[in-house]
Amino acid sequence: MKKILGGLILVAVLAIAATYLYAIFPTQTRKLEAAEGDEAALLERGRYLARAGDCVACHTASGGKPFAGGLAIASPLGAIYSSNITPDRDTGIGSYTLDDFDRAVRHGIARDGNSLYPAMPYLSYARISDDDVRALYVFFMHGVDVVKAENRKSDIPWPLSMRWPLAIWRKTFAPETVAIEPKRYADARIARGAYLVQGLGHCGACHTPRAATLQEKALDESSDTYLAGGQVIDGWYAVNLRGNTADGLGNWSTQDIVDTLKSARNAHAAVIGQPMGDVAVHSTQYLNEEDLEAIAAYLKTLPAAPGDKAGFKDDPSTAKALQAGINEGRGAQLYVDNCAACHRTDGKGYSHVFPQIADNPSVLAEDATSLVHLILAGSSLPSTATSPSTLGMPGFAERLSDEEVAQLVTFIRNGWGNRAGNVDAAQVAQIRKRLSATAKETAAALH
Repeated sequence: MKKILGGLILVAVLAIAATYLYAIFPTQTRKLEAAEGDEAALLERGRYLARAGDCVACHTASGGKPFAGGLAIASPLGAIYSSNITPDRDTGIGSYTLDDFDRAVRHGIARDGNSLYPAMPYLSYARISDDDVRALYVFFMHGVDVVKAENRKSDIPWPLSMRWPLAIWRKTFAPETVAIEPKRYADARIARGAYLVQGLGHCGACHTPRAATLQEKALDESSDTYLAGGQVIDGWYAVNLRGNTADGLGNWSTQDIVDTLKSARNAHAAVIGQPMGDVAVHSTQYLNEEDLEAIAAYLKTLPAAPGDKAGFKDDPSTAKALQAGINEGRGAQLYVDNCAACHRTDGKGYSHVFPQIADNPSVLAEDATSLVHLILAGSSLPSTATSPSTLGMPGFAERLSDEEVAQLVTFIRNGWGNRAGNVDAAQVAQIRKRLSATAKETAAALH
């Protein structure tokens, strides 16, 4: 038995040593040649690409200087803080070569050889073309103000904070640089949309479900899990972007998608929650019409994800009952008292002002987190150049109990023809508790 035990220990030690050596063995990447051409044109091209990649949203703390980092990004292990990517040579990336920059952006490898946390969406950025990497490098070196700001260490405790295990994750799940193949798509416009959605836009980082090992289940449309929703980001559910008619974009036109990306709203729906609001404010509103239409055209090619758990079939009985003053159930009473003035008794809202509730993908989402969050805490529409108004919905956390919120949400998810799952008070209580904790953390940070 001692020999067997000793042998097992030896095997375990050798396995750990081999794993460690695999992790620390340097990753070789293809070296990029420096950019050629008009530097001013490259800089402006890089500025546009940085907008498309929404770099400023993650690399700018609340009230901080652009790209100076410091934004807390939640992870299952603890908060990670974004890094300073201004051209400061001491605390930023000013001393990075083009190759250093490329290895960080497309391969997830820092200048010191450590692996970046996958909060940096380098799995998506692996699809960025060489020319676009060169333009981005010119912009960050010459188009961004220098800010001296020390990078903040993560809140992840040791030994979970050790970096070498990240290399194993990176080497296992990160693809090599993957160029979009235009021949895979029906035309050049859809191919361009695929490039923006899969690459710079890194839409899958939020809208694609993740495996138990935290990697996205798919990086492109070769899998029907791609962009099928399934993640809660900062307390908001990232919805299905595929062709499902209930909880997806199946009933949206390409113009609906373009309008939403440009102004954070369309004739019948609106962006709710800060994560997607930031995308519209910092990124998509600045894209040109051709790219917005390309993104919309690509998304409209995605078929419905299998296993629909929600549906919609227009049913006027809810509206007729509410209009007649028949409020059967506490949920209906709460809707009339708190919601009908803006969203109407027929659930259709007001075009471009108050989104409709009937046949709304956020209402019909498999996970009701966003709807509960919205009722508890409220939300405001983000201000964009084409739609500067910040119409808001108040929160009802002080006014409604957990049981009342659950009844209201259940009514909304099953009225006017909506067919989605019920919500109970325990679910509401969990979301309320998270919102309270977040509010306390925010208040503490401000002081």
